Amino acid sequence: MTETKSAAAVGAVGSNSRNARNLLAKPWAGTVMLLIFYLVIIAIFTVLSPFFLTFQNLLSVGSNMSFIGLMAAAGTPLIIAGGLDLSVAAVAGLSGVVVAMGVSVGIDIWISCILALIVGGGVGLGNGALTNGLKLNPFIVTLGTMSIISGLSLVMTGGLTSPLLIDSFNWLGSGRILGVPFPLIFMLIVFAVIWWVLNFTPFGRYVYASGGNPDASRMLGIPVDRTQIILYGVSGVAGALAGIFVAAMLGAAAPNAVGQHLLTVIAAIILGGTSLFGGRGSVWGTLLAVLILGTLNNGLTLLNVSSFWQDVTKGAVLLLAVGLDQLRVRAQN
Repeated sequence: MTETKSAAAVGAVGSNSRNARNLLAKPWAGTVMLLIFYLVIIAIFTVLSPFFLTFQNLLSVGSNMSFIGLMAAAGTPLIIAGGLDLSVAAVAGLSGVVVAMGVSVGIDIWISCILALIVGGGVGLGNGALTNGLKLNPFIVTLGTMSIISGLSLVMTGGLTSPLLIDSFNWLGSGRILGVPFPLIFMLIVFAVIWWVLNFTPFGRYVYASGGNPDASRMLGIPVDRTQIILYGVSGVAGALAGIFVAAMLGAAAPNAVGQHLLTVIAAIILGGTSLFGGRGSVWGTLLAVLILGTLNNGLTLLNVSSFWQDVTKGAVLLLAVGLDQLRVRAQN
């Protein structure tokens, strides 16, 4: 009798384990878990701080994270396709420097912005050419590019901040449309465009196929290398856009203003459900993760928590994201 009960208990445990794995394997499971986690965070900070749950504060969270969102939005399809760009935050810093230097020599502010976008796209395409043309490891390539660009930004400015106090330009970072910050609106538009491309165009299918099984995709005639090179270029342009928005927000270009946020960008992409192994991911999951990380920073700041502990929190969230990614991969195998 006892052995029968034990066998039944073991069978129940095994059934529950299988059910849990099946649930994790669902494509929407990660997003639902993130949403629940987000609501819990909001509830906790609402109880702990009377200043948290206000319309203006929530808008502030989205606006302050907009430049992170731009980089994470472009980085999501790149990682889905099997690539990785660690230089994107450095490109953002270089972008602001290019704008400031252009203005300092008499070039129109908007032409300077276009030049910054061209430089960012060029860096991205260079990363793509090195990783796909020469078959070099993307981690090593973009890590090296990050170091080179960061160093060049410091050399070009001497490590100093350059003022950019031009009303029309500064509006990009502080302007509002119907009371909603323009950076937040722009970020949401970028996410919507990337979502549409990934889900309703042949290029979007190439992205998922390139990361899911690149060898089989090449045999089927899918341009895996070209797809990745394009995505590296898009990542570079997104980094340049992020740098322009940061410079507009600050009213100045600082060469190291964005570099410290690379960890946040990567954490948002992975926490949002994009697999480090490629072939799977969602831009809406990334957006939700960006908001979660922004809300954590905002809530901890309102509670007067040291910025050092905020860095600890970011690292813990990144480890959590990687752990969840591993669980999802195992559940699908």
